[in-house]
Amino acid sequence: MMKYQLLCKGLWLAACCLQQGPLIAQMHTVQHIPLLPGEYWWGALVNAGHEMPFQAGAVYDLLAGNRDNQAQPLLLSSMGRYVWSEAPFRFSLSAADLQVEGPAACEVRAAGGSLREAYLHAAAAHFPADGQLPAETFFSAPQWNTWIELGYGQRQERILEYAHTILREGFPPGILMLDDTWQEDYGVWRFHPGRFPGPRQMIDTLHALGFQVMLWIVPAVSPDSYEFRELRAAKALLVEQTPNSYSPHYVKWIQEEPQPALVRWWNGASAMLDFGQPAASAWLTAQLDRLQQEYAVDGFKFDGGDWYFFPAYAASALHASEQARAYGEIGLRYPLNEYRAAWKMGGRPLVQRLQDKNHSWEDLRQLIPHMLAQGMLGYSFGCPDMIGGGMLGSFGSAALDQELFVRSAQIHALMPMMQFSMAPWRVLDGPHLAAVKTASQLRAARFQPLILSLARASARSGEPIVRHLEYVFPHQGFHRVDDQFMLGDSVLVAPMVRPGSSREVLLPPGNWKADDGQLYTGSRRIRIDVPLERIPWFERMPQAKANGLRRRR
Repeated sequence: MMKYQLLCKGLWLAACCLQQGPLIAQMHTVQHIPLLPGEYWWGALVNAGHEMPFQAGAVYDLLAGNRDNQAQPLLLSSMGRYVWSEAPFRFSLSAADLQVEGPAACEVRAAGGSLREAYLHAAAAHFPADGQLPAETFFSAPQWNTWIELGYGQRQERILEYAHTILREGFPPGILMLDDTWQEDYGVWRFHPGRFPGPRQMIDTLHALGFQVMLWIVPAVSPDSYEFRELRAAKALLVEQTPNSYSPHYVKWIQEEPQPALVRWWNGASAMLDFGQPAASAWLTAQLDRLQQEYAVDGFKFDGGDWYFFPAYAASALHASEQARAYGEIGLRYPLNEYRAAWKMGGRPLVQRLQDKNHSWEDLRQLIPHMLAQGMLGYSFGCPDMIGGGMLGSFGSAALDQELFVRSAQIHALMPMMQFSMAPWRVLDGPHLAAVKTASQLRAARFQPLILSLARASARSGEPIVRHLEYVFPHQGFHRVDDQFMLGDSVLVAPMVRPGSSREVLLPPGNWKADDGQLYTGSRRIRIDVPLERIPWFERMPQAKANGLRRRR
C-alpha cells in the first residue's frame, strides 16, 4: 500500500512538471538584467533554498509550480537590488545577466547596497508586516504532530495515549496536531464516529493536559460525498476545461453543465474548492467555525495548497498561485494555523512549514538553507518540517538513524518552532533520548525569550527571525554559507548537519562567546568538537564586555 501511495505521489509531481510547456508559451514580457560584478541572487522558491545563491545556467518557473512549498514573485540581490512582479514568472541566470519572463512586467529596483537593504525595501513596498503574530504558543512550546507516529491510523484512544506519554516521558505539552484520517472523508469535516466516539471529551481532556488542538485540513472534496454535490450545485469547485468522453450521453450532459475536475493525488481522486468563487471560501470557513464551536478545536493545519498546480485541464478565474493565496487568506481567521504552500503571503501572521523532508542526511542539510529562504521571502514564522523528517515513506524498512534524529532536533531547537512527530522515546536509546531532551530544555531555558522577542519584532518590521550570514554581514564572503544561521543579529548557530563529532565554523568579524564559554575573535575559521549532546552557538559580544571577559581569563 505504501509503495502504491508513493507511486501515486510521484506521478502527481511529474504531472505538475508537464504544465511547463503551455505556460511558457503564454509568456510575452522578457527582461534582461545585466549582472553587477560580484552580484548574487536569492528568492522566488523556498524549496530551492539549497540552490541559492542561484548559479549560472539555473532555470526556475513560478508559473509551472511552487515546488510544494512557499513561493513569492521576488528576487533579491547581494548588491541591494530586487525584482518584483505581481504575477508568477520564469527566470534564468547566465554568467552575464538575469533573465525574467512572464505575463506581466517586473519592477527592478536599486534599494541600497546589500541583501538586507534589498529585502527591507521590497518588503515595505510589496508585503509589509501587518503587526500581527500567529499564536505565541508556536514559539513558546513544542508542537506534536501525529502524522509519522500514527500515520493513517488516527484514533481517539491512540491520540490520548500519545498525549499522556509525552508528559510521562518528561516532555512539555504544546500544540497537538491531529493529521489525516481524523475526518470522515476529504471535505467531510466531521470526526469519524467509529474512530472518534467522543471527540469533544477527547479535546477537553487534551486541554486539561495542557495541549492546544489543531486539525489537518485540505481544499479537497471526495466526489462520493453529499458535500461534493452541495458544492457542485453552488459552483464552488474547479471544473473541467475540456470534457472527458466516457460516453456520448456523458459528453452531451457535461457540455450543458461542466463537471468538477478530479485531482489525482497519493490518497485517491478529489474535487478541489475553487477560491475564485466566493461560495468556496464561505463554505470552508463555515466548516472550520463549526468545528471550533462544536468541539472546541483551537486551530487548523492547512495542507494541499500546492495541489492547484496539478489539474492543468481545470478552468478557473484564478491562476494556481492565486488559489493558494486565497486559501492562505482563510487561515488569517485562526491564530493557530499552519501552511506548507503559500503565494504572496509574506508579512502575514501565518505559520509556514517546510516541505516534508526524508529521513536522510541530505534532506537534513536542506533545513537551514530552506529556512533562510523562507525569511528572505517574508515568511518569518517558519517551522523546519518535523524532527527526523516528515515524509512517511522514508520510515519504511530502513533503520532509523538515531544520530540524525538528534541533530534534527537540535536544529529545530534554535529555530522559530520545534515540531515533533515520531515519538523520540519509542525510537531512541538512553543517550540519544537524553540529547533530544537537552536540546528541548536548552530552547526553553535559554532561547525561548529571544525567539519570542524576535517573532514579535518581525511582526512589526518584517525582518526574518532566522537570518543568512550575508544578510547580517554583507560582502564578507558569507554568501555560500548554508550550514550556519543567525538568530537575529547577535547569535550565530552552527549545528551538526553531517554525521560526526566535529565541524568547522566560519566566524564573522567581532568577538564571540561560545556555548561552552570559550572566547573567539572572528574573521576566521575554527574547528570545534561537537559531542552528541552539544548544539554549537556563539553570542556576539560588545567590545567592552569582551575585553572584560579576557581580563578575567
